[in-house]
Amino acid sequence: MQYISTRGKAAARGFEDVLLAGLAEDGGLYMPAHWPQLTQQQIAAFADRPFHEVAAQVMRPYMGEAADRFPLDAICAAAYADFTHPDIAPLVPLEDGHHLLELFHGPTLAFKDIAMQVLARLMDDALARRGQRRTIVVATSGDTGSAAVSAFGGRESVDVFVLYPHGRISDAQRRQMTVPQADNVHALAIDGTFDDCQTLVKALFADAPFRDAVSLAAVNSINWVRVMAQAVYYFTAALRLGAPERAAAFCVPTGNFGDIFAGLVAHKMGLPVARLVIATNMNDILARTLDTGRYEPQAVVATSSPSMDIQISSNFERLLFDAAGGDAAWVCEAMGQLETEGHFDLRDDVLAAIRNLFAAFRIDEAEGAATIAEVYEQHGKLIDPHTAIGLAAARRTTLPDDVPMVTLATAHPAKFPEAVAHACKATPEPPDRLRAVLSGTERIAELPARADAVQDFIRAKGRGR
Repeated sequence: MQYISTRGKAAARGFEDVLLAGLAEDGGLYMPAHWPQLTQQQIAAFADRPFHEVAAQVMRPYMGEAADRFPLDAICAAAYADFTHPDIAPLVPLEDGHHLLELFHGPTLAFKDIAMQVLARLMDDALARRGQRRTIVVATSGDTGSAAVSAFGGRESVDVFVLYPHGRISDAQRRQMTVPQADNVHALAIDGTFDDCQTLVKALFADAPFRDAVSLAAVNSINWVRVMAQAVYYFTAALRLGAPERAAAFCVPTGNFGDIFAGLVAHKMGLPVARLVIATNMNDILARTLDTGRYEPQAVVATSSPSMDIQISSNFERLLFDAAGGDAAWVCEAMGQLETEGHFDLRDDVLAAIRNLFAAFRIDEAEGAATIAEVYEQHGKLIDPHTAIGLAAARRTTLPDDVPMVTLATAHPAKFPEAVAHACKATPEPPDRLRAVLSGTERIAELPARADAVQDFIRAKGRGR
């Protein structure tokens, strides 16, 4: 398996190099040169198999010959050993035709754990064999950073620097990053938005001397392995609903577009997917793009679903590349226009290809809160604000009667207790693993949104020279 950049100017690379690099040298994102195919018989054979076994089977084709160098079965088994539900990603019936896919049973109570726990072990294995180290930089809108701290904390081969928007995430999200005391993890509160944090990470990678000097690596969803690992739960959920004989639709609370792009990955591999629904909060760039054909970021609005407070969705570039038939020159042109003019227009064929499978809805604060209250009143179940945005969008979607809708429940409600209590007058009980960090001592470095300030901090604290 070879990987190519969405911008077409970087050399093709193998799986292990892509694993350790993250972002391509030309600023693009790595994509597999072809989509591995699973037959309907192979997909059907996943039924009733443990999650970690399905994970190994779904991911192995993307590793190519490199798969022989990794103990993939053992890595997947270890990655999910600390999850608190035996199904890892249980599917919960909610109402006629609607289901919640609970992705918050991992160490940090958010869906990012499912991929990050695998990514950390794959990187650890590769670096140990190579006798190398890496400096990991992570831009986070809340959950990616805590998942990275949990997965990589204490690992000798890496240092982790997490950039999060100061004052724009929940207390629980912040504490999951700032309370752990491992010497190799550092939480950086950036004076700005998530988009500012993401821009800083890209600037660090674009600075070749710095990138090489500290051996930078990325574990945001710009790292292909994150997307690859997230495709697994689309298979396990669809199988419980009758796949491969029956198609399912999925609604995904969406910010950086990695989680929903994983649904497209599963579909490209042969899983029957009837619809992928993009649920946005008031930061509705993706809903506006599908409606108008113009991708044009606006100012970020702070909401009760902070992990979705994003206007520049990095993984959308992967969708553009695929919908354009691999036309890297057009993607380059579009990304250049975004940088210079602040927007670009999708080609008619690209927009048509996206609309063929994707739909998108904007859910405001009032509708999100009302959804939390309705679910609690009707089902006695608490959901977090991001899941509420997803469920509200799912309920707006028109589907054939025989197509079930799965909403991805991306975080435990206890990570957002104030928003949940405000919506339904009930406060979610924090699980023990969250309670442990709520009273711990925090370690935080506050920095301006400047690349030189972040570079200086990494040089002073990092060990990846």
